[in-house]
Amino acid sequence: MPHDLADLSGLGYQPPHSHNHSHEDAFHTHMHPADEAGDVQVLATQFVDGFVQAGDKTAYLRLAGVPFERPGAEGPTALKLVDVELKTEWQVGTASPSFGSPELSYLPYPGQMVTERTNMALIYVSKREKVSLDVRDFLKSKLEDYSK
Repeated sequence: MPHDLADLSGLGYQPPHSHNHSHEDAFHTHMHPADEAGDVQVLATQFVDGFVQAGDKTAYLRLAGVPFERPGAEGPTALKLVDVELKTEWQVGTASPSFGSPELSYLPYPGQMVTERTNMALIYVSKREKVSLDVRDFLKSKLEDYSK
């Protein structure tokens, strides 16, 4: 019985949910936002690694669907991609609010816990504006387009 659920209500069984609903959102996701953010971070890491290793950076961006022109205040193609910015940060500790104290609770990491993060931004400019698009936002929009 492909995709059909037998009527077992006389036996005290109720199916968890009916599949007789609209499938207009056939590729919808029920991911928790934190899981979604984790997936985007994994994609961003791979995207940055691929960009760094690419022999032809422009071709890599084109294959990835990065727009070289974007809408801006001056029109639909006002902003032009001029730079790709890579920024490496090293997390060497953590700080959080303390209970009953105005000071932060600070925990420096031992050497083996220090982590590296590389972030990427696509820099667009026009005569009157400059926009920095975080690659995670770009990838998230691509995933949303793919899910539609």
